[in-house]
Amino acid sequence: MQQFLWVILPYLMITIFVVGHFYRYNTGQLAWTAKSSEFLEKRLLRWGSMMFHIGILMVFAGHLVGLLIPKDVMAHFGVSETLYHAGAVYGGGMVGILTFVGILLLLNRRFTNERVRNTSDFGDFLTVVLILLIVGVGVYNTIIGNQLNHAFDYRETISPWFRGLISFNPDSALMAGVPLGFQLHVLLSFALLGIWPFTRLVHVWSVPLTYFNRSYILYRKREHIK
Repeated sequence: MQQFLWVILPYLMITIFVVGHFYRYNTGQLAWTAKSSEFLEKRLLRWGSMMFHIGILMVFAGHLVGLLIPKDVMAHFGVSETLYHAGAVYGGGMVGILTFVGILLLLNRRFTNERVRNTSDFGDFLTVVLILLIVGVGVYNTIIGNQLNHAFDYRETISPWFRGLISFNPDSALMAGVPLGFQLHVLLSFALLGIWPFTRLVHVWSVPLTYFNRSYILYRKREHIK
């Protein structure tokens, strides 16, 4: 079971993630969109989207540092265990709460606004619920889970296991003693990767970077011919 959960399942979700994007791009480019519903409701979308996107970018950056940079490398650069833990708990906790409130607003908007709900499909609901669970469990792990499991250090278990996945040499035994909340956070995250290519999340890869250097659109008043 450990081998399936921490070796087979992650690679299966990653494979679906990669192959699914190629399939989606080659067969459904017209549906490669975020399906904006701003014209249906703006207030909750404005606040929820802003809080979620700012928060998730910072959360993603924090996860990259925690998962990819070994503990001894951080110590070599003067980042002690106490300093790292304080940054992860307090900084990560605040950013996690910001992200959680943002996705909660977006979920509330999608379920309670009739017009938004009627233009949403199953994938839209599944995505927002799954993200809410991932972020919610992550916030719990950061603020409460770390306090309940003082002896647990994810940089000695989850991080080397994750780096093992990248190097195609994962050690499932590293995940055996990981607290349930952290295991659930990891499994839900891989589930999100699995559904990603078939939802509106594909719009992440279509950020209009050329927007920042494109020419201005000029509007001129139309003169009446006398």
